[in-house]
Order: sequence, then structure tokens, then C-alpha cells
Amino acid sequence: MAKIVAVFNQKGGVGKTTTNINLTTALSMEGYRILVIDIDPQGNTSSGFGIEKNNLKKSVYNGVIHGDNLKEIILTTAYDNLHILPSHPDLAGAEIELTNLPQRELRLKNSIENIKPFYDYIFIDCPPSLGLLTINALAMTNTVLIPIQCEFYALEGVSQLMNTISLVKQGLNPKLEIEGVLMTMFDSRTNLSNQVVDEVVDYFKDKVYETMIPRNIRLAEAPSYGQTIFEYANSSKGSKAYRALAKEFLLRQE
Repeated sequence: MAKIVAVFNQKGGVGKTTTNINLTTALSMEGYRILVIDIDPQGNTSSGFGIEKNNLKKSVYNGVIHGDNLKEIILTTAYDNLHILPSHPDLAGAEIELTNLPQRELRLKNSIENIKPFYDYIFIDCPPSLGLLTINALAMTNTVLIPIQCEFYALEGVSQLMNTISLVKQGLNPKLEIEGVLMTMFDSRTNLSNQVVDEVVDYFKDKVYETMIPRNIRLAEAPSYGQTIFEYANSSKGSKAYRALAKEFLLRQE
């Protein structure tokens, strides 16, 4: 039965989508069966895997709002072990539509049950907000992976994020835990990056991954070509970092 991990931080621009794309790809290359669920209306994860989301007849929207069978919506990727449940611009209106639906916080959880046995890990790319789509993700996930960028105000909003996780644990998902905290856009040459890492480690302790994702132009360029970092620049620092992160992630599962 799949372990479900939500990649979430309500701050934008922290490397959430980049992490979802490249960590899941690295895990699939290690032989694990991976499903990525893109519930961000922007659909950047879907685009990052080369999917033309505007041309899709069905997406995760149809599963969440209409209860369609997700098996019929899941798409393959360039990697044998990696599948995706894609996003669609229609998701932008889902927050309003969910408001009046029964079990509105559990729509994704209820629709995913019949496909969990087919995967080792399911990763969810959440919107950078605390709306009903994110609540749907947190209500069904086992753990939350939090990317935090090595920049000023990095911890801004973290208390709100932790409060949200606490509320979801109390009301919808009592077993919800933090998977880990990933430092992104790290530049070892700057005092700021090192200071931010110290602050985050002081706050999250051993939940912070030893692997840190460096500032890397190749990581920023790859999505515009609809490619992962391993296709676009396999020998880059970004590629090596995500391979290392995948190994550390798996080691922590043991």
C-alpha cells in the first residue's frame, strides 16, 4: 500500500514543484512505483513532465469534483515507474465548487483508495495556499515534505503552516506527520544561506534533510522544456542533489 507524501509550503517560489518533479523521478529510477498528483491549478508539475494540460479531456479535477474513476485519468510519463494524475486550469474554480459538495475535505481521499495498492509512493503537489484543495491533500496524506528556500523571511509563514497541520491532525487526519524539511536554493558562499539553515535546523531539528538543493540555473531551465533535471542536465549539481535526496529519503523510510 502506497505511502502518501504531500509537498507543501504556502509560500510560493520555494522549489515545491521542482522538488516534486525531480524527487519523484529519482525515486522511480531507483525502481519504486510512483504516482504524482498535481492539484495545483497552475499545473506546473504537469507541464514539467511535458503534459499539455490545456488539451486534456480529464484531469484530477474530474476525480475530485465529479468522482470520476482516477484509473482512467492517470497518465504515463517518460519513466516506466512514474505516473501522473495531471492538473487542469478548471481546478482554479474547484475551491468554490467544493464548498457545497458533501465531504468536501475528503473528496481526494475517497477517490484515491482504489489505486493506492498499485504504487509504493504517492506524492501530491499542493497549491501555495491553505484552501480546500490543500486541505484535501493534507486529509489523505501520511506525511508532509516542506521545502524552505535559503532566503530572508524563510521562516515567515511556517508557524501558520504548522498550525494548519495541527488543525488537520485534530479534525481530519490524526496520523499526519512531517516527513522532512528540505532546504532549497542553497548557496554555501553566502552567510545568509548558512544563517537560514541554522535557523531552520533550530526550529525543525532532525527533520531537516542533510541534502540541500543548490541554486542551479539548470534546475530553473528544465521545466520550460518539459523535462526533468535528469533529462535536461544529468551531470548538473541539481541532478546530483536530487539523486542524493532520493537516497536520503529512502534511508529515512527504514
